[in-house]
Amino acid sequence: MKKITIILCIVLALLVGNSYVLYEVSGSRSFQFFGELVTKIETSEKVVALTFDDGPGINTDEILHMLQTHDVKGTFYLTGSEIEEDFEKAVRIVKHGHEIGNHTYSHPRMVLKSPSFITEEIKETDKLIREIGYEGDIHFRPPYGKRLFILPYYLSSNDRKTILWDIEPETYPEIAASSDKITKHVVENVEPGSIILLHVMYESRRESLDAVAPIITALKDEGYTFVTVSQLLEYEE
Repeated sequence: MKKITIILCIVLALLVGNSYVLYEVSGSRSFQFFGELVTKIETSEKVVALTFDDGPGINTDEILHMLQTHDVKGTFYLTGSEIEEDFEKAVRIVKHGHEIGNHTYSHPRMVLKSPSFITEEIKETDKLIREIGYEGDIHFRPPYGKRLFILPYYLSSNDRKTILWDIEPETYPEIAASSDKITKHVVENVEPGSIILLHVMYESRRESLDAVAPIITALKDEGYTFVTVSQLLEYEE
């Protein structure tokens, strides 16, 4: 009986340990099991991509006006469900010349999902992105940056990269609560080839929205040029 108990404890410990490792891998910014993972681009050129997740949403027109004022093109990772809800706003993003990426249809954590579920989430959103008039390459970004086996394998099999980021000030609550702190964090951590992630589509993210213009101004003053993710990939050395 004692021997069985010991074996069960060992098995449980291994299961817990493996679960922890897989959890860490699912959100890793430096490793995934299949395909190409992009968090930044290795380049000596002072170029940076400004990316926005979710939406379209209530602040779509405000962010579009802001980017137009500063003559900057961004990359918007939209969800299929929100495209359907605010179709005309999504069309306006395209008409303003910004890049559109796929952020799934319903914004789930793409871990422990079936191949058919993953395929449907991506294909339906690709279809909607084409319907709003976008004609460029559609890069994919997983919600919350989460992926494990099936999603990376699907993307790799379809010759698509996993696009993440290397700068996300909203990760830290004490920074996310202040537009000044968000701006400072980005400016202090940016590097040539960085991909900046912000969420600006909802009023709950007002501080992030208010940080966009100061970020653009500060980085331009430091000699940076803003490009889309597709353009950034062309700088890979």
